[in-house]
Order: sequence, then C-alpha cells, then structure tokens
Amino acid sequence: MKWKRKESSAGQYAFNSEKVFLAATQPVKAVYAYLQTSRMGLSGEEVHRRQILYGSNEVVHETRRNPFFLFIRAFINPFIGVLTGLAVVSLVLDVLTATPEEQEWTGIIIITSMVMCSVLLRFWQEWKASEATGSLMKLVKNTCLVKRADGHEQEIDITELVPGDMVYLAAGDMVPADVRVIESKDLFVSQASLTGESVPVEKLPEVTEQYRKGSVIELNNICFMGSNVISGAARGLVFATGNKTYLGTIARGLVGHRATTAFDRGISKVSLLLIRFMLVMVPFVFFVNGFTKGDWLDAFIFAISVAVGLTPEMLPMIVTANLSKGAVAMSKKKSIVKNLNAIQNFGAMDVLCTDKTGTLTADKIVLEKYINTDGSEDADRRVLRHAYFNSYFQTGLKNLMDKAILSHVKELGLGQVKDRYTKIDEIPFDFNRRRMSVVIVDKQGKRQIITKGAVEEMLAVCQYAEYGGEVHRLTGELRVKAQSISEEMNRQGMRVLAVAQKSYVEKTADFGVADEAEMVLIGYLAFLDPPKPSAADAIEKLHKHGVEVKILSGDNDVVVKAIARQVGIDTTHALTGPEIEEMDDLALRQAVLTTTLFSKLTPLQKSQIIALLQEAKKTVGFLGDGINDAGALRQSDIGISVDSAVDIAKEAADIILLEKDLMVLEDGVIEGRKTFGNINKYIKMTASSNFGNMFSVMFASAFLPFLPMMPIHLLIQNLLYDISQITIPLDRMDGEFLRKPRRWDASDLSRFMICIGPISSIFDILTYLVMWHVFGCNTPEHQTLFQTGWFVEGLLSQTLIVHMIRTRKIPFIQSCATWPVVGMTLLVMAVGILIPFTAFGSSIGLQPLPLSYFPWLAGILLCYCVLTQIVKTWYVRRFVRWL
Repeated sequence: MKWKRKESSAGQYAFNSEKVFLAATQPVKAVYAYLQTSRMGLSGEEVHRRQILYGSNEVVHETRRNPFFLFIRAFINPFIGVLTGLAVVSLVLDVLTATPEEQEWTGIIIITSMVMCSVLLRFWQEWKASEATGSLMKLVKNTCLVKRADGHEQEIDITELVPGDMVYLAAGDMVPADVRVIESKDLFVSQASLTGESVPVEKLPEVTEQYRKGSVIELNNICFMGSNVISGAARGLVFATGNKTYLGTIARGLVGHRATTAFDRGISKVSLLLIRFMLVMVPFVFFVNGFTKGDWLDAFIFAISVAVGLTPEMLPMIVTANLSKGAVAMSKKKSIVKNLNAIQNFGAMDVLCTDKTGTLTADKIVLEKYINTDGSEDADRRVLRHAYFNSYFQTGLKNLMDKAILSHVKELGLGQVKDRYTKIDEIPFDFNRRRMSVVIVDKQGKRQIITKGAVEEMLAVCQYAEYGGEVHRLTGELRVKAQSISEEMNRQGMRVLAVAQKSYVEKTADFGVADEAEMVLIGYLAFLDPPKPSAADAIEKLHKHGVEVKILSGDNDVVVKAIARQVGIDTTHALTGPEIEEMDDLALRQAVLTTTLFSKLTPLQKSQIIALLQEAKKTVGFLGDGINDAGALRQSDIGISVDSAVDIAKEAADIILLEKDLMVLEDGVIEGRKTFGNINKYIKMTASSNFGNMFSVMFASAFLPFLPMMPIHLLIQNLLYDISQITIPLDRMDGEFLRKPRRWDASDLSRFMICIGPISSIFDILTYLVMWHVFGCNTPEHQTLFQTGWFVEGLLSQTLIVHMIRTRKIPFIQSCATWPVVGMTLLVMAVGILIPFTAFGSSIGLQPLPLSYFPWLAGILLCYCVLTQIVKTWYVRRFVRWL
C-alpha cells in the first residue's frame, strides 16, 4: 500500500506509508541520523524550530467548532427543511405571481421568523455548551516523558512533541505520536482502537521484514499514536505527529461521526411520526376545502399554513438546549462532558459499576506497616528496603502503592541505599501475573531478583520463606499462615502486597517470567486507602434515586468487602474472577443481576460483566481511572473518569470529573433526568396538540362554509405558541419524576397522543358551536368574528397545555412551573388576547371580540383543564406513567 502525498484542506499532508516503512527499516544505529536527532535528545532551539515547521501534535477533533459551520449546521433538520420549502411556496404564490396590489409578505416574514428563531436558539445553546466544555478541557492534560536538552528527562504535554523527540513508554501510557521503537522490554501494545484486534501485540526494536506482506499497522517496531501500552517499557523516537500520524489520517475521515444511541433513534422516530401526520393531514385539508369552498388557491394556501402549524420546528432547539443546559450545569461543578448525549444517559442509568481504588477510596494510599513473614515487625527495615528497590528501579507506570513506598522511604531518609545497587533488568507488571520484578546487582557482584505483588500470585512462585532469620521450605502449613496474616490485615481494610527475593542468580541478561520461580518470601507491605468522605453519602443518594451500585475491582475479595461495608454497599452477594471463570453463560447472566461485589477481576471480565448487564436491558455507567478500566469505560453506556486517571482511561470516558467529590454523580443523574423530562414534555405537548389540531381542522373543513381560520392566523398562532415553549428547558421536574431512572420509550407516545390529543378537539368544536349559535357567525359575512374567536381560544388552550402536561400533578396547585415558564405563557396569552384589538389585528383580518365572548372563553378553558386533569389521572393509574 502506498498513499500519495497530498495536501488536505487543513494544510496537512495525507498519511505516507512509505515514510513509515523507511522509519521501520532503519537499523537502530542509523535511525538517529535518519530522524536528525541524537541519543541526548533535541535541543530547546531545535524543538522550537520543529514546532514551527510541523505544528502542534494534535489530531483533528471536535472540541472547538467554528461558529460559522455551527450556525449552518443548525439549519440541517427535516422540520427546518419543511418550513423553508413552505416559505418558498408562499413567496411564489403571495409575491412573485401576485399583482403589486395583492402582494402579501406577512406569511413569508412569519415563517422566516419561526425558522430563524429555532436556528438562532439552537446555535446559541450549542455554542455556549461548546465554549464551557472547551474552557474546562484545557485543564485536562495528557503528558509523556521525553529526553531533551542535553539528556535531561522531562514530563511535557503531548501536544508539544515534535518528530525526532526521544520518548519513554510504560504500562498505562497512550502512545503520544507515531514512534519507532529503539529499545524495549516485554513491550505489549493494544492497537484495538486502530485495528479492532483485542489481543495485545509485542513491539521490538529489531528491523522488520513484514511490511511487504502486510499493512503498516503490522510493523512490529512501530507504535502508532492512539494505541496504549498494556505492559512493559520502551524507548522510541517520534517520526510523525498530529494529522500526519496513522491515527490522524483516520480521524480526518471520522470527525463529526458518532454511533446513534437509543435517544437519537427515539427523537428520529418522533420526528418521522409527526412528519407522517403532516403528510396525511395536508392533502386531506386541501381537497376537503377545495371541494367544499370551491377556491382551490385559498385551499392550497390554508393547507400550507396547516403544514406549518403541524411542524414541530422547535424540537431541535429544545433537544439541544436541554442537553447544553445539562452540560453547562455539570461544567459549573467541575465536570467535563465530552459527549452531550452522556447527559441523557446519566438520567437513564440504573446501574453504576465502579472500580474501588481511586474512585471509592481517597486515592491517598499510605504505607501503614511492613512486617516479616511471621507477622513480626520489620525492625531492620529489610522488607522495606527490598520493596523500595523494586519500586525505584522499575521503569513501568508507578502505581499509588509504589509512590507510597517511595514517599515513606524519603521521609525516613533512606533513599541513599539505592546508590550501592545497579539495575540489570526488569520483568514488567501485567494484570494476569499481578506482580513485577527487578534484577539488581551490588558492588560485590551479587545479583538478585526482587519481586513484589498480590499475595496469592506471589505464593504461587515462592518455594521458600524466611522465618526467624532462616530460610525454610514453604510448606502447606506456612502457606496457610501467610494467607491468614494477609487476610487479617485485609479485614482491617488494608491492601497487602508480598515481597520476595532470590539471591546469587547466575543468569546475567534477558530475564523473563520463567525466572520468577523458587523465590524466597521475606515479608508483607500493608497499605491503607480509606474511602472518600463523600463516598457513603453519594452511594446512599444514588440508591434513593434508583441507581444500583456495584463494585468491579481487581483487588482481593476481603479488601473489597471491607471498603464496601464502610461505604454502605451490601456485601451479601459477591463473586471473584476465578469463580466467574468456572460459571457457564446462563449462570453468569443471572448472577450479575444480583451480585454487588466483584473482586479479583481481569480487565476483560469487567467489560464482560457490563455487557451482560446491558443485555439485561440495564443502562450501565462505569467509574474508573486505571489502565485496567479502559475497556470497561468504552463498553459502558456512560464512562466516567477523573482528571488524575491514566491517559487511556480519560480518553475512553464520556465525562471527566476534575474534582474527586462523588456527590457530582448524583448531580449528573438529576441533570440527566431533568433533561429527559423537559425534552419529553415538548415532544408530548407537540404530538398531542398536533393530533388534536388534526381533528379540529378536519371537522371545520368538512362542515363550515368558510375557512375556520385564515392562513395568516394559523402562522401567527403557531409563532406565538413556539415562543411560549422557548423556556421549557428552564423548567423544573417534580421530585417523584427524578427518583427513578428514565429511559427513552417511543412506544408510549402514540398511546399518549390518542388519549390526550382529542381533548383539545372537543373544546375547539365547542368553540365552533358557541361562535356559530351564540354569536351568529354562521355565514361567510361573519367569518372574521368566528376566526377571531377560534384564534384566541386555540392559542390559549395550546399555551395552557404546557402547564397541564408538564406535571402529573394538579398544575398551579400541587406543582408550579418555574417563573420563566409561567411568565412566558402569561405573556403569550396576553398578546393573543390583545392582537384582535390592535391595528395589526385588523390588518390580518381579525376584529375585536365582544366582552360577552370572554366568560364563554373562561368557561371553555376551565372545562378543558378539568377534563385534561381527569383524563391525566386515569392515564397515570392505567399506565403508571405520564412523562
């Protein structure tokens, strides 16, 4: 494969596979010259020059969007398309084909106003959310370790990398650019994000000959940007950055695309349903009025106005405004929402799976004690020294326990002991062995392997143990004693690691896992990581809001149970990773529903548990911050991580918490449910109102000798109704609604429309009868008064439905909307009543209503509200839901 070098619109070059091949085939000694760098790294002056030449090491992304394109995108919607088409038809009929005296611009102005109102509001909400998220994203940094400026190692932001930089890779790192490996130790890299292949690939510094047989992604001495290091360590040279990387090429083709969620599909179904109503309704109205009134042009214009009235043009704005409002609210709580739809998923979440370390716990691990194998105090600190050598000399990602050991030794002033030793090799940590080893040699030439890891895994490689200063064979009895000492500390909530060593090793190089054998157990380290102060309260409040919390941890079951008890999670039902391996699929599917504690899990098992919960129709969130959490974060419906997480965990998350206060989880759940509720309000208001209007217009068209309302009246009425709904995203939700998870269910919408929609038609027809019989509007000469009467009643009933549908309770008495909603609806109702009494009303064919009309209006609206409340009460009892 060979892609020609060409300029993209952004001024970047397309991916060049020949360049990768050349970087891969250079001998290690020659690759420095090829990339014009040295073993000491680039100088500051050269880095600056290359940053100007190659630009920032960033792949094209969507964090900040151009306002112009965001504005254009706001027009791309089926409802806006329908209105635009109707505006063109109105332009042709009312202006272009009309005589100068008959030209009428009002309809075009109103339709255009409706379009611009929806578009501008949607644009403003999206831009505001984008700005808030963008400002917070600046606080999240991904870094890497490089050698620069005469051999000094330094931690820098990955965006500052340039071709020729020497970088260090370790377990948990995301590969920051396209890198040629020049030195490695048991380096295994996951390229799943690039290839979909879940099995990690070993990377070596040797020149490969695979290129001509396969694709560049198979080159075994090249690490590609976006892949992540599973285990091992390496040193490499950057040869491509930003959009010139393999990932950059893919990203340019994918930016702007994301998988549709159930929420997206639900909104689409509603949109298509309402459009279908319009496609059925408009031809019917056109033909009935054409045949009964004889004026086909008026009938056509009226049908177009009905189409405008049935078009829910505010739906995109309402959806965007609600999601944006949720994102902005979360940003104020120092939480970055990377995906707007994550807000809605928060509200739908009914199971939260969480890792233990760093999420439920305080993430401030301290070394509480270090003891000998028999449980006695390590008076001469021999166990501590060996643990220190293991943590200090390893090149992999130092976890919290490593940092606690280093910090403790520094406090004791013992750091100088390392100076008498030299590191020869290491056997990096991985999540299957759950241990790591270093090989060191002292000044007398004595070589030894020092291994540190989880107790069970350490006992598996130990054949001996030190007791009373002497080495004994590790018998079954001594193994039981070792496990009991560990479990006792576990029950106190401490995490325990075992330390072992093997001295006078004859081997000099190329150590591997097989060398971790016949080790001598010398003692234990106990670490304390107390629960976060907010953990218990947060979990209790999540339970009150219908969210079940499960712990998915790689730690042992005793520690997990100790922490779970402290934070209020039921410990009755628990499973371990080894137990899961022995279960069949059916048993595991049933077990994951009732089990709350999972311990000793592999990363794959975490993802498997989440997938099984999703198969059971659960909406699953996952809170994690480690290397072993990345797969689970991607698998979950909503991935949540923290700012201190490893790079790959932050990349996989939908939401990043900048502060480690778990109470923000409850805030997210509530915001998500508010968002869902307010969107659902608008959808059900619009759907039921349009369904009712369909019957009202059909009845009027069939039985009246004149149009029930002029086209301009329908347009103005619809514009005012749209304005009344602008404040819906600012409304509150009833407390009862917020207590349960809310998932999108489009099947309830049709039932809701059929039950609630015809109520407005009853009172529309009652208004027809009042205007016909009481006020004598039964001839074309009196149609103006008839149309004015229905204009006012129709607008007020549509506006009142906002308050009737927004709550399952009695509106204004048991549940009142926020002041912006109340104020806007009152304003629109007042404007609707006043228009017929103004010169503007006269110009569009309305006339002042007699005072005797208003008692009838009040009675009709009161009966409408009462009947709606009665049907609502029946509906809630019958179907046990409302919104």
